[in-house]
Amino acid sequence: MMTLGVTLAARAQVGVRLPGVALPGLPLGAQRLAPDVTGPAATLLQNVRRLRVQDLVRAHRGALDTDSDGNAIVRGEVLALSPSDSALQRLAAAGFVVSRVLTLDALGERMAVLRGPPGSSTRDALRGARSLDPDGVYDFNHLYLDVGRVAADEAVESDADLQTPATVGKSRTAPPPQRDNAVAGTGASAAHPRLGLVDGGVDVQHPVFKDLVIHQHGCASGPVPSDHGTAVASLMAGRSRDFQGAAPGAELYVADVYCGQPTGGTVDTLAEACSWLVQEGVPVINISLVGPPNRMLERVIRIMIDRGHLVVAAVGNDGPAAPPLYPAAYPDVIGVTGVDGRQRVLVEAERGAQVRFAAPGADMAAAGPASSYAAVRGTSFAAPIVAGLLGSHLQTPSRAEALAALADLTRQAIDLGAPGPDFVYGNGLVGGHVPYVK
Repeated sequence: MMTLGVTLAARAQVGVRLPGVALPGLPLGAQRLAPDVTGPAATLLQNVRRLRVQDLVRAHRGALDTDSDGNAIVRGEVLALSPSDSALQRLAAAGFVVSRVLTLDALGERMAVLRGPPGSSTRDALRGARSLDPDGVYDFNHLYLDVGRVAADEAVESDADLQTPATVGKSRTAPPPQRDNAVAGTGASAAHPRLGLVDGGVDVQHPVFKDLVIHQHGCASGPVPSDHGTAVASLMAGRSRDFQGAAPGAELYVADVYCGQPTGGTVDTLAEACSWLVQEGVPVINISLVGPPNRMLERVIRIMIDRGHLVVAAVGNDGPAAPPLYPAAYPDVIGVTGVDGRQRVLVEAERGAQVRFAAPGADMAAAGPASSYAAVRGTSFAAPIVAGLLGSHLQTPSRAEALAALADLTRQAIDLGAPGPDFVYGNGLVGGHVPYVK
C-alpha cells in the first residue's frame, strides 16, 4: 500500500508540523485509483458505507432496521413533525403509541416519536402513519454516519506540544445547565468567532483546545469524546505552537449526537442538536455526517438557513458516481469536497451540484487520541475548514451577512478543474495554501 509522509508548517491555515505522519489507506484498494473513477472501481467506493451500515445493523439487530434502500433506521420508530391533535387521536386509535416528544422551541416545531401498532414492521408503520394523516410529515428515524478516517493506529505525538505537562489545557468544566458543558480557559474572548459542530464529543483536554471556550451539549451522562469529533473540531478552531485550525481560538458549540454509542446519530438527536445551536445563536454550523434524505431533517435544515444560519456539510466519500448524500445535498447547504496535497480531488469524494467548495481533506494531520496528532482523510475534514473560514466573518445569524460571507469566500477560491464552478471542485479551493511535503 502506498503511503505518504507529510510536514505542515506552523503558520499554515490548518495542519501541524509532525515527523513523517503516515496517511491512512483507503478501503478496498481505492488508494490505487485515478482521480476520475468509473465502472467497477466507483461501485467499490459506493459500497464502503453500505457495508458499514450492514455490519452496524447486524450487530444491533434488536435496535436497528433498514429502509427499502438499505439505510439504517431505528427499529419500530416513526417520526412525526408537529402532528395535529386530531392526527394523534387517529394514530392512537390505530394502535400507535407516542414514545416521546421533543419540543424544539428554537425551531418552532415539536417532534413526536411513535411506535407502530403491535406486530407491524417499521416500514409498515410508516406507511400506516402516512395513510392515516396524508397531510402530515412522517419519516423514519434514520441514522447519519461520520465520513472519513482518523488514523488512530498511526497517531504520533508532537514534541513541541507534549514534552511538558504544563502545555495541556487547564480547563474547568462549568455546571451543565440543560446539558451544556462549558469549558473555558484564561484566554477566552467574546470577540472570537462562534462556531457550531454536530458530531461526536470533543476531547477538551487535547493541547490544541487550551484556553478555548467549548460548550458541549447532549447525552444523559454528558458528552463522550470521540476521535472524529475531536479531529473535526481541531480543524475548525484548534491552536497550539505547531497547529492552527481555520479559525484558531474560536468559541465552539459542540452537540454530541453519538454519546459513544454506535447506534447514535439519529434524526431526533440531530434535530435536538440543531435546535440547541439555533437557541444559542451560533451563526455557522458544521455537520460532517452523511445519510439519506429525510423529511424531518430537511425541515430542520431549512428553518436554520431561513433564519440566517450557514450550514456546512461534507459531501461524503461514496465516490464520484454515487447518489447525493444529505444534509450536504439539501438546497442552500454548503457542501464541501476534499483535495489531497497535490490539490487533486479525493478519489472517494462525491461529485454533483451539491459541491460548493473544495478544501484540504488529506495529506494532513489533526488532533488525535490521547493528546496526539493523527493523519486524517475524507470530506469530513475538509468541511470544518470551510466552516471556520466562513465563521470568521459572522458574529450572529444573518441571511444578508451569510450571503456576503459566501460571496467573499467565493472570490478567494482558487479555480480548479474546468473553468468556473463545476461538479468536482464547486467554486474552487479555499484554505488550500497549506504547504504539503511529500
